[in-house]
Amino acid sequence: MIGGIGFCGNTLEKLTSMKAFILAGGFATRLWPLTESRPKPLLPLAGKPILTHLVEKIPNNIPITVSTNAVFANAFHQWKSQLPISRSPHSPLTILIEDTRHDDHKLGALGAVAQWIRDAKIDDDILLLTGDNYLGCSLETFIQSAKPDTPLLAAHDIGDLERAKQFGTVLIEQTNKRTNEQTIHSVSSFEEKPHNPRSTLVSTGCSLLPRSTLPILVEYAASHPDNVGGIFEEFLRQHIPIDTFLFHEPWFDIGSFDAYLEATTALVGKTVLTGEDSILENTQCSGSVVTGQCCTVRNSTLENVVLFDCCTIEDCDLRDCICDDACALKGIDLQKKMLRKGTKLIRED
Repeated sequence: MIGGIGFCGNTLEKLTSMKAFILAGGFATRLWPLTESRPKPLLPLAGKPILTHLVEKIPNNIPITVSTNAVFANAFHQWKSQLPISRSPHSPLTILIEDTRHDDHKLGALGAVAQWIRDAKIDDDILLLTGDNYLGCSLETFIQSAKPDTPLLAAHDIGDLERAKQFGTVLIEQTNKRTNEQTIHSVSSFEEKPHNPRSTLVSTGCSLLPRSTLPILVEYAASHPDNVGGIFEEFLRQHIPIDTFLFHEPWFDIGSFDAYLEATTALVGKTVLTGEDSILENTQCSGSVVTGQCCTVRNSTLENVVLFDCCTIEDCDLRDCICDDACALKGIDLQKKMLRKGTKLIRED
């Protein structure tokens, strides 16, 4: 039985009695070919991996476990070795490898959390995060907003009922309190990808689970290993109140080509972000343009384009395109395309 006191009374005690768990084991087939050999959380976003943006926001004294699968084990270990963030030796970052190589063999997201709780004998509050989401809010403020023994999830208002159909939505009761620009509400119910949403507040893959709720999670995961969102419905069913932390800073679920470009445009703005040792010559750029390291672009037009490392672009017109590592294009016009690593398209006139 996992113990049962709630969050401690002050922020320092909260942080020292907490562990972060990041789910990063999906295969992300909707973003192929970019994710054929690269996990989605390690896709570059505005100059660094999505996961790095997330880890940078976690307070330094909270130990982090990143859960992934065997296919991407090497990629995550390499990412960790190159991480520019210095963490306390008492709060390490650990890569946890699930021994599976196919989506239908996975433990399931909630199953992975439950197994970690059992195997590591976790008896602390858990900051649970999804590794392919960009969160613009402060996680320290999020943690400070938690009440004792009350699960807390972060929600973002996307302001569009049609878009809300793609997500899990949160229905709230009256306002309880305000924290800076964020507002804390009580949750009344949830809707999972509703056909007719009653709310534009969507769950953002960020939640805080008090240690007193972990036995419920482990028991629920045994029969619902894939349903992370369902654990909150289970809490309500068992009359455990849930709060939501409503934030207004940017949030992106990088689940598709359009979402990836939308996030890039929002974070980069109408500017050019160039990686180390990259060269742009006689090139007209508009919208958001991002290049990785060691790219060479000559005599081209780029509009809302992301180039990964070591791309060579010459005499091209690219609009709303993403090119993986080592792509070589010459004399090519493309719109709304994702190009596989090492793609070579050369037009010889």
